[in-house]
Amino acid sequence: MYYDSMKQLIRLAGRQKKCIGDIVLAVEAEQEDESPSTIRGQMVISWEVMKLALERGITEDIRSVSGLSGGDAKLLFSREPKFLSSEVSNAVARALGVAEVNASMGRIVACPTAGSCGIVPAALLLAKEKLELDEAAIIKALFTAAGIGIVCSLNASISGAEGGCQAECGVAAAMAAGALTELAGGSPTMVGHAVALTLSNMLGLVCDPVAGLVEVPCVLRNGGALMQALLGADLALTGIKSRIPVDEVIGAMREVGEALPESLRETSLGGLANTPTGVRLRRKLA
Repeated sequence: MYYDSMKQLIRLAGRQKKCIGDIVLAVEAEQEDESPSTIRGQMVISWEVMKLALERGITEDIRSVSGLSGGDAKLLFSREPKFLSSEVSNAVARALGVAEVNASMGRIVACPTAGSCGIVPAALLLAKEKLELDEAAIIKALFTAAGIGIVCSLNASISGAEGGCQAECGVAAAMAAGALTELAGGSPTMVGHAVALTLSNMLGLVCDPVAGLVEVPCVLRNGGALMQALLGADLALTGIKSRIPVDEVIGAMREVGEALPESLRETSLGGLANTPTGVRLRRKLA
C-alpha cells in the first residue's frame, strides 16, 4: 500500500472499511518491514513521552534560560476561565505547558515540529478524558495524525523556515483536528474535511520568533492552534464540508508559504520579532 495524498488515504480507508489510523499503521509496518505490533509499540513510547510533558508543563515551575517563557501554562491551568469551558481551558494550558517544556530544553515529541509540540498531545488528552477513551484508541489516533502530517510534508511543508508557522502550528492543528474527528466517530471523509477546514483557517500564519527563539509567540501560538483544531473537528463532525478539497487546501498552503517573504519565515527579521520590543529583547539576549 502507498499514499501521498489525503484523497488516497481516505480512499484506502473506505475500500478496506478501516479507519485512517489503521491504514497508516499498516503502510508504516510495510515500509519499515516491521510487524504492526512493533510499530505500534514505538508509538506507545512516543505517547508516554507526550504524557510526561503534558504533566510536567502544568505542575512544575518551568522557565526558559532566556526568561521569555514559562509559567503561563501553570497559571492558566490554576485559574477559572471566564469564557472557555474548564476542560477546553485546561487543554489550552496543557498545550502551552508542553511548548514551555520544549523551550526549557525538556523532552518532548516533535509533532510535527518542536515549535508545535503541544497541540496534538493536548488535543488527544482532552479527547481521552472527555470521551472516556482507552490508551489503544489514542495510539490509533496518533497514527491518524501522523498520516496527515506525512501528506502535508510531501505536498507542502512542515518547516517554518520554508512555509511559515502555518506549516508548523497549522499542520499540527490539522493533524489534531483529523485525529479528534476520527476519535469521535467521524468517517475518513469527515477527517479530510476537518483537516481542510482547520488549515483554511490558518493559511498565511507567519513564523516570526522573537530573538530567534522558539518561545515568543510560539508557546502561546500552540494554544491558539489547538482552538482551531477543536473548531475544525466539531465543524466536520456536524456535517459541514470544506468547499475546497483537502488536497487543494494543502497545495494552497504550499503556494502561500512560497509567497511569504524571507522576513516572515523563521528568520526573525519581520513580524513580532521586528517590533521595537522584539528588537530590544533580541539585543538584550544577544
